[in-house]
Amino acid sequence: MGTIKDKVAIIGMGCSKFGERWDASPEDMIIEAAYEAYEDAGITPDDIQAAWVGTLRSGEAGGIVADALKLKQIPITRVENWCASGHEALRNAAFGVASGMYDIALAVGYEKLKDTGFGGLGVGRGQNPVLQPKATAPSYFSFIANRYFHAHGIPEDEGKELLARIAVKNHHNGTMSPKAHFQKEITIEQVMKAPIIAWPLGLFDCCPTTDGAACAIICRADLAKNFRQDPIYIKGIGFAVDSMLPMVRPGFNYLGFDANRAAAKQAYEQVGISNPRKELDLAVVHDCFTITEMVIYEDLGFTKPGHAPEEVRAGTFTLEGELPVNTDGGLKSFGHPVGASGLRTAYEIYKQLQNKAGPRQVKDAELGLCHTLGGPPQVSCVTILGNASPTLGVPHKRG
Repeated sequence: MGTIKDKVAIIGMGCSKFGERWDASPEDMIIEAAYEAYEDAGITPDDIQAAWVGTLRSGEAGGIVADALKLKQIPITRVENWCASGHEALRNAAFGVASGMYDIALAVGYEKLKDTGFGGLGVGRGQNPVLQPKATAPSYFSFIANRYFHAHGIPEDEGKELLARIAVKNHHNGTMSPKAHFQKEITIEQVMKAPIIAWPLGLFDCCPTTDGAACAIICRADLAKNFRQDPIYIKGIGFAVDSMLPMVRPGFNYLGFDANRAAAKQAYEQVGISNPRKELDLAVVHDCFTITEMVIYEDLGFTKPGHAPEEVRAGTFTLEGELPVNTDGGLKSFGHPVGASGLRTAYEIYKQLQNKAGPRQVKDAELGLCHTLGGPPQVSCVTILGNASPTLGVPHKRG
């Protein structure tokens, strides 16, 4: 397998306010994100040579971006890959530039869920009317939680308390993220007493249904410092799609996701990472549910299989911990406007690596990972970003 390491850089990013954007159209949010990215990069729309747009349900072609951003006579491609659609836009824009076809490209992702009739968590989303009648995202991930607790001998109350710690962590981080949907502290007691959505997942274990958009400007790595002195380089991208329906996957044990492991392996090999827990400075992962974040710790190699509970108790992944995860509050605070989420995770890593994350800043951050997981599982993307200049050629090591 080849590598995209240090072939392209991100020179500008933008992110709309996420939330119940009743007052904003998809075009409004696309403009909000893109013009922040333009200003950040110091470019104009005329500098864009190609664009990729990621959306799951809120558009049928790239024309909405052409209209909203007044992009004329350039290729614009709509991409979709379930919850990884925003990452798919970023990945395709990066490959378009890395191929030598374009010098500067735009990746934008968006979704309008609140007033379209398409809930992010959904009811009746199943792809098979016999095997998945009235399937919902909470019910899918409740299987993961119940199986994990059973397999590792964790009593139900103890398991719910573990998940509550993750929710409390992410809500705390979200209070320091002005663009997050939720910016409110919660307590373990509140999480434990919240209404159950799909046992054992309660209201505070589930991310909200949200509107939002995010955008990135990609350029050739050798041109990046013509635009800014602190570009962020793409060090690796892994993407994996596996059989989507668990019930027709012999051997699927509901303890994690092969697509996560495969995407991480691809990305780590491109970067030269052998110990992600020690070599990464932070990560933003796809916490659509609290249990999802917990199994992701294991899938991405942040801890050994079965050891996530002890890491949660130890605070390993808090903002002050050994490897901060979801420093901006994650999907738990931002929600999941599907096409935007992959680029929103990259936005947080981008700001952290530029030391521009304000009160949630991770000290001396140099290498960060952003991730999405979707489906019905499984589709996963792992992208690793770094602020070290390609000319250094020295692997990043922590501590």
